[in-house]
Amino acid sequence: MRTFIGGHQAVTPDDFIELALGTPLELWLGVEGESEVERAARLDAARDILADNPQLPDDASRVAAEAIEARMPELFNVVPLARPVRRRRRRPLGKGAAA
Repeated sequence: MRTFIGGHQAVTPDDFIELALGTPLELWLGVEGESEVERAARLDAARDILADNPQLPDDASRVAAEAIEARMPELFNVVPLARPVRRRRRRPLGKGAAA
């Protein structure tokens, strides 16, 4: 079975992420052995993309959360902890108070 997103075939998990974000992962993560000039150019391109699309970090977080939830839903199966009940201290009756 083949999966196509917007006319592009997604084969690997990285393909799905790249198509969901609209940018290659290497742009954000870098590649092993890149030179300082390549790194500077990559970071400059990333800044330009973020300037054009300030929603991208939120979109990336959403995509990551959805991917984690789909692959490991037990991570989001959170049970709230019970908080201890605080009991109010009874104040001693002051002078002249009716008993």
